Amino acid sequence: MKKNKKMIIGFIAPAVIIFLIVFLYPIIRTIMMSMYKIESVTDTMEYWTFVGLQNYQKLFTTSIFKTAMFNIFKIWAIGGAIVLAVSLLFAVILTSGVRGKKAFRAIIYLPNIVSAVALATMWLQYVYSSKFGLLKSFLDSIGLHKLADTPWLDTDHKFWALLFAYCFGMIGYHMLIWMSGIERISPDLYEAATIDGANKPQQFRFMTLPLLKGVFKTNITMWSVSAAAFFVWSQLFSTVTADKATIVPVQYMYMHTFGAGNAVTERNAGYGAAIGIILCLCVVIIFTICNKLIKDDDLEF
Repeated sequence: MKKNKKMIIGFIAPAVIIFLIVFLYPIIRTIMMSMYKIESVTDTMEYWTFVGLQNYQKLFTTSIFKTAMFNIFKIWAIGGAIVLAVSLLFAVILTSGVRGKKAFRAIIYLPNIVSAVALATMWLQYVYSSKFGLLKSFLDSIGLHKLADTPWLDTDHKFWALLFAYCFGMIGYHMLIWMSGIERISPDLYEAATIDGANKPQQFRFMTLPLLKGVFKTNITMWSVSAAAFFVWSQLFSTVTADKATIVPVQYMYMHTFGAGNAVTERNAGYGAAIGIILCLCVVIIFTICNKLIKDDDLEF
């Protein structure tokens, strides 16, 4: 028995140590940092100045942070609705027995294997360009000249241009998650439903969707995490270092932690840590609400 305990401890110990060092310690340190004013993220604790909840109070009274949170909410809500709906549609089509499934799946997923920097640059220079952009050429070719002349990268349109480009790149990733869930559903259920007279829309509504509850929770959680960490696209779509039309919390956190941008007058890593804690809490709240509203109950047909 003692030998078994030693063996179990020997196998578990590396994972526990790695978890404590890589995950738990950074979380605890970040929570502590959010209570202090810190000149540099690498400063030792002797240089930290305790401020309590002042960092959080300052955040919720700062207009640029409110704008950043509203932008990320729009990305999460509007972008999430578009990405999850379109990716589910593609997943249903590709799992319905269509020819060339592997080729179409690879093509739709392709943007995910391209660097975000390269993908965003492609949209900025070759799609949204007001001189020779693909979007302008396409709209001109179908006679929509006024729409073709729209300055997609100006302040009024930049956010929606950013959101559309980002959604385009994320559809393939979430499509694969939907497909993995659909392919686990037994074909016998669909065969029985067909015999009973259920058509394809009815099978999708009353069988496929209820059986994808767990997959939906996974998808919305993954989307929430990626939305909370949204940074590269916002940084590249900004003309200098920050633009209110596209600024998001992680970009604002970067500016304060490393002192980048004209909107930041002081460098405060503790302030940046407070932003990270708020984003983390947002993801936890979304995950908790999903677990409460979407329950994996046993289904009977």
